[in-house]
Amino acid sequence: YTTINTMWYQLTFIPFIHVSPIHQNLSLNSSPNLIKSNAQAQSVHSLVSMNLGDCVTQQHHRMVRFRPCIDIHSGKVKQIVGSTLSDNSTIQLETNFESEFQPEFYSNLYKKHDLHGGHVIMLEQSMETVSAAKNALNAYPNGMHIGGGINDENAMEFLDAGASHVIVTSFVFRDGMLDRNRLELMMNTVGKSRLVIDLSCKQIETGGRYFVCTNRWQTMSQFEINQENLQFLSTFCDEFLVHAVDVEGKKAGMDQTLIQLLAHTSPIPVTYAGGATSIADFDLIKSLGKNKVDLTVGSALDIFGGSLSFDDAVQWQRTQLHQTSQQHQ
Repeated sequence: YTTINTMWYQLTFIPFIHVSPIHQNLSLNSSPNLIKSNAQAQSVHSLVSMNLGDCVTQQHHRMVRFRPCIDIHSGKVKQIVGSTLSDNSTIQLETNFESEFQPEFYSNLYKKHDLHGGHVIMLEQSMETVSAAKNALNAYPNGMHIGGGINDENAMEFLDAGASHVIVTSFVFRDGMLDRNRLELMMNTVGKSRLVIDLSCKQIETGGRYFVCTNRWQTMSQFEINQENLQFLSTFCDEFLVHAVDVEGKKAGMDQTLIQLLAHTSPIPVTYAGGATSIADFDLIKSLGKNKVDLTVGSALDIFGGSLSFDDAVQWQRTQLHQTSQQHQ
């Protein structure tokens, strides 16, 4: 055990360093076998894969993380404007980029640069896409999350394939309402520490409130992004993932209001996606998000046909790690 910012952690070398928060009142002599509560036991045994750099992301000196992505459609790595994904055949799918490389190429790239906690997203559930997603996870065990059509029946097969977390949205939202029974079912199936809830959302009106969108963003729910709701959901999951539906995939700038809202209301790690196009945007989310909001970038990166250098993004991440480490010395 070691202590970081008043919280105790168990370090398990598996081959990664797995860091799992244990109750603050445990002493150096405490044993996992003596932990009585289900929550503490789950925290010990459901370990989240993290690297040494992640150790400095806690409490006052949390480090903003660049979370890479792999979006898969028809078995291919693509970047698609999310709002054009629809069951309506009259809506034309807008594809920004289709890669010549297999998904595992990107997994290996992210693994090489020690980028943890990215997202593999299945944009539909064909056999080709499911197989490609599993190949991506196998190439980077415990390195990435998986989302898209995840439910209680298939979640474990993706964790077994190498995902560190599963991401759910539509399964826990039905008919525009949060289904608490399904939410509890998912948590009991995979464990709180391996569950991410996707709260991709739209603003009802300019300057107005944000509500979660489900079913590939075709259905507007009645679930609002606010402090009370996020506090409630945080008791069931490890992280939130939030796409800004109005700007995602359009490379037209970030939703700054949403970023500030997430920084103010989320009690657990949250990743924002949508509209980032430059390193200046990385700095902006760090400022607006008060070091509490991580960032995913897709279409804007040069590895997906954009103009933002992936190498520059990696270097920005390394700089954050160095600066955060210096604050602890």
